Amino acid sequence: MTVNVQEAKAQFSSYLDRVEEGEVIIVCRHNKPVAEMRAIPKTVESKPRTPGLLRGKVSWTADAFAPMSPEELGEFEGGAIFPLTPSK
Repeated sequence: MTVNVQEAKAQFSSYLDRVEEGEVIIVCRHNKPVAEMRAIPKTVESKPRTPGLLRGKVSWTADAFAPMSPEELGEFEGGAIFPLTPSK
């Protein structure tokens, strides 16, 4: 099915219903196709994650969540995003 932009805007909900049923809708601007509406394939449902899979495998120091020192904060706020590494 091919529709123009104005029609697609006015009938968007009904076109979504049609897309969910498997229809593909081409949206045109000035009679030239610019977009295609199609359903996203349903993925295989995964089972819920089991909590605690990393228990005992992840650790951090006691001060990991402590506020930054003034020096660390200055480096964080004004430092390079990707600092240069010395050549080897």
